[in-house]
Amino acid sequence: MSKRDKAANQLGEWYENNKENIGPANSQAGVSLINQRSSLTIGEYGPIPLADYNLLDQLGHFHRERIPERVVHAKGAGAFGYFEVTDDITQYTSANVFAEIGKQTPIAVRFSTVAGNLGSADSVRDPRGFAVKFYAEDGIWDLVGNNTPIFFMRDPILFPMFIHSQKRNPVTHLRDWDMFWDYLSLTPMSAHQVMFLFSDRGIPDGYRHMNGYGSHTFSLINKDHQVTWCKFIYKTDQGIKNLQPSVAETLAGKDPDYALRDLYNAIAEHNFPTWTFYVQVMTAEQARSVGFNPFDITKTWPHAEFPLIKVGKLVLNRNPTNYYADVEQIAFNPNNMPPGIGPSLDRLLQGRLFSYQDSHRYRLGVNYQQLSVNRTLNTVQNFQRDGFMAINNQGGAPNYHPNSFGGPDVDPNVKKAYPIPFDIQGMEDYYDNFYDEDNYAQARVFWEKVLDSAARNRLAENLAGTIRLARADIQERTLAMFENVHTDLGKLLKEKMGAKVIHM
Repeated sequence: MSKRDKAANQLGEWYENNKENIGPANSQAGVSLINQRSSLTIGEYGPIPLADYNLLDQLGHFHRERIPERVVHAKGAGAFGYFEVTDDITQYTSANVFAEIGKQTPIAVRFSTVAGNLGSADSVRDPRGFAVKFYAEDGIWDLVGNNTPIFFMRDPILFPMFIHSQKRNPVTHLRDWDMFWDYLSLTPMSAHQVMFLFSDRGIPDGYRHMNGYGSHTFSLINKDHQVTWCKFIYKTDQGIKNLQPSVAETLAGKDPDYALRDLYNAIAEHNFPTWTFYVQVMTAEQARSVGFNPFDITKTWPHAEFPLIKVGKLVLNRNPTNYYADVEQIAFNPNNMPPGIGPSLDRLLQGRLFSYQDSHRYRLGVNYQQLSVNRTLNTVQNFQRDGFMAINNQGGAPNYHPNSFGGPDVDPNVKKAYPIPFDIQGMEDYYDNFYDEDNYAQARVFWEKVLDSAARNRLAENLAGTIRLARADIQERTLAMFENVHTDLGKLLKEKMGAKVIHM
């Protein structure tokens, strides 16, 4: 038996006591599940249909598991400012926010940690959310990203499972390293992001000293309805700074609100933080020949092939006047994309297009976009009425379509631009090979090309520090995953862990 205490070994003991009674997976209605690791798609790289009842059930249930704080990204900080265009990209997009050099658009930004609750520390090793709300004249644009260019999975059906594994054990209510490494070692598509997380950049020195990424592949549509695939990247002008683990641990005890305090004080002292905004672009022809799936969020686009194109500047110059109203109630929805900006065949993005708005309707109410911080600058005219907190119920205008009383119709100019002309062919099926598609190549590049020898050593030390807290079989599987990334990484991890590996 393990020498660890009861709490650490809860899952192992449960398995030993219940393994004879574990049956096949099914829904709350008792209906057998067909597939738990892949969404239903039209063709291998096609969109996800609403017929995927299991995905919708998984996501819909997941959004309602916690109240009232966000189920993820609960702890955060926010500020307001503007985006200014410095370089012309109108050849790629007709979006009003990029209309001309010098144009300024009001913005709101929310930074956050992912796994912790509202009372958690800002200096933990965790991805950071970096979400930007553009209050454009032609509607809200919510660019909901992180401080990493990649993510842990490429299929949205895995997102609730991933978050469960990173949060608290439902029995002990403690962080459980068996859960953490068990999930990650069974999903090698996460290796690239895990290495980023356990590198130096895994603990940013506050929010001002980290980059932001839209992470997903999006589309830009120009005035001639030509589509270009793109990535959004915003680099800190303050310079990248990270915390040493020992310093971060001290701050977690002494000042758990370190990052929130740092951001607020910098703006209050008129030391306004800024980020330079870039795009990477890829044509449809390039996407077909690039050699990897450009819609896979576990992959980056090499800068040598797809160089950064400077677009503008993000500036934060105003603190919230009320944290609850301006930050806790702010709601970002990836579906909010004005004309000229669109989605892509990024499977995880497609899941988020449903997930975020469903989560906000549960947490803030069906009219969450009528709250001041979420409200668009242009006039809202549609056929949605009533519900909790119907602040703007559109007076006596008709609430049905078609009608004979001046109810709004679609803008013919916008109608011509959508939908994006995806060329989709294939049978509706669960394509499991997507699960294991090239999980290690870019993680290997990160090890070989991005990190120097000192950074590699620190990465291995950081990884070993928590891998050794999992039970022995999970440790072995995790080590095998990193050996697949690079044999030197596997060797270094074994050296770091040494005799500290816990045996059953």
